[in-house]
Amino acid sequence: MASKHKGTVGVIGLGIMGGAFAKNLAAAGWRVVGYDVSAAARRAAKAAGVEIASSAVDLAEKVPTILTSLPKPQALMDTARAIATVRGKPKVVVEMSTFAISDKEKAEAVLRKAGHIMLDTPVSGTGSQAKNRDLVFYASGDSKAIKKLRPMFESFGRHVYDTGAFGNGSKMKYVANLLVAINNVAAGEAMVLGMKAGLDPQMIFDLVKAGAGNSRVFELRAPMMVKNNYKDVTMKIDVWDKDMQVIGDYAKKIRVPTPLFNATKPVYEKAAKSGFGGQDTGAVCAVLEKQAKVKRVRAAR
Repeated sequence: MASKHKGTVGVIGLGIMGGAFAKNLAAAGWRVVGYDVSAAARRAAKAAGVEIASSAVDLAEKVPTILTSLPKPQALMDTARAIATVRGKPKVVVEMSTFAISDKEKAEAVLRKAGHIMLDTPVSGTGSQAKNRDLVFYASGDSKAIKKLRPMFESFGRHVYDTGAFGNGSKMKYVANLLVAINNVAAGEAMVLGMKAGLDPQMIFDLVKAGAGNSRVFELRAPMMVKNNYKDVTMKIDVWDKDMQVIGDYAKKIRVPTPLFNATKPVYEKAAKSGFGGQDTGAVCAVLEKQAKVKRVRAAR
């Protein structure tokens, strides 16, 4: 059976993003070994054809390449220390979360000391894009390792870019997510303007999509806004708050003004406080609707 696989890869963190990575790699013909602290995430991955390891160490002992998609920096450090205990042929750890560069550098130092290679490779794309393999990877670090892994990246995403020195991937992700943060709120603001003016939400979506004001973010999130339903999550408000903090801190560190980005923060915070923390970031539209006292002209469809 092993000879029929394109290769073997491990995925640690089987949530919205990591779970989609694992599922799509398995569907593309890779042998995938996964691990997550969540039993539900493990069950879902197993149902998609992923072998489940008993721990991060168990996974690292079985695979040459490990993708990590984790919720917090401490989870990354714990995982790095676990992998560092595994001896033998060096592992390539592809870290795909959005964290402060300093947190990734600490994990990289732990792995390097143990003889392993770590790549800083954040992902540009939402959960729905991950499901559809419509992802872009900003890889940084060892160029030879990035080149070697290109076929793997192309099995669960659209394109991988080698951005250069370790940390450049994260810097590029901050740039991309700054735009996502702004465009998402802008999409909600535009939808609310149209609805308050008496326009049908579906018509607003269709005609913006056809015109110059369209964006990838609008195409992804406006359909939720049309339906007024944010439960099919591509990025949780609560998780997005972490990303916003990372970007804001980095911008302050290098002394870059971000007036538009800063203006979106209160809207996301209001969404979290209004009970949308576990729902999609498109829920900023619901916050703006309430503030504008919108009465939809047609029932959500």
